[in-house]
Amino acid sequence: MNYLVPNYLFPYVLSGTLATVAAVLFGTHKALKLAGWPAPDRRQAVWKIALLLGAWFVAALVSSWFGLYRTVTSGRPTIEYGLLIPIIAGVVLFRQRSTLKRVIEAVPQRWLVSVQLYRAEGLIFLVLYAAGYLPGVFAWPAGVGDILVGLFAPVVGAAYARRSPNAAGWLRAWNLFGIVDLIVAISTGFLSSPSRLQMFAFGAPNELISAFPLAMIPVFLVPLSILLHLASLKRLQTAIVEESLVQFVLS
Repeated sequence: MNYLVPNYLFPYVLSGTLATVAAVLFGTHKALKLAGWPAPDRRQAVWKIALLLGAWFVAALVSSWFGLYRTVTSGRPTIEYGLLIPIIAGVVLFRQRSTLKRVIEAVPQRWLVSVQLYRAEGLIFLVLYAAGYLPGVFAWPAGVGDILVGLFAPVVGAAYARRSPNAAGWLRAWNLFGIVDLIVAISTGFLSSPSRLQMFAFGAPNELISAFPLAMIPVFLVPLSILLHLASLKRLQTAIVEESLVQFVLS
């Protein structure tokens, strides 16, 4: 296994992550404008989200840069903290901060889904595998799964917006597949990396995934994806309940 970080990896991860943040902010601003939010409220909400994402991005960048997630064969993994803390914090903020909750409720389901087109960036795992930087036990499921989720994101989002037959079912299936894909990627990443928990790829351990800059994916993009999936499923559940109530009243 070649652990030397390829020159193209940093600009790829950095540009992809920044583009994702930009897409989230642009989509949020546009969604709130379409929802009829007053301009001052819209700007304030977007700035709050920008500050949250910016602080999270810097924390992920700095912690990855200083190698806080690097492990050795005799040690225990630490990257789970960078993965779980943002997810827990995001759920707590959604439940307690009325502004963030109102923003999520105002953003169309189509956007919550389609924005995950960025998941197609998982192609990098297959590129790194082909170049000998990642073990196949991690790269294949993580890469192929992310590509499928990313490519189908705008398709499923558009189908739901058009109220196509079984669109709600396809939306739920896409979200669940996306979450399972991330769980599989996280699991194979843990079990193929050098630590006490390693079970695979002993001859060619997955050292790159916990090193800068690739560690930015599990500590920033993966939690963001999980939060978007949870927001989408919550919106879907709310829409189903509201539709059932309307049908009950009309019947």
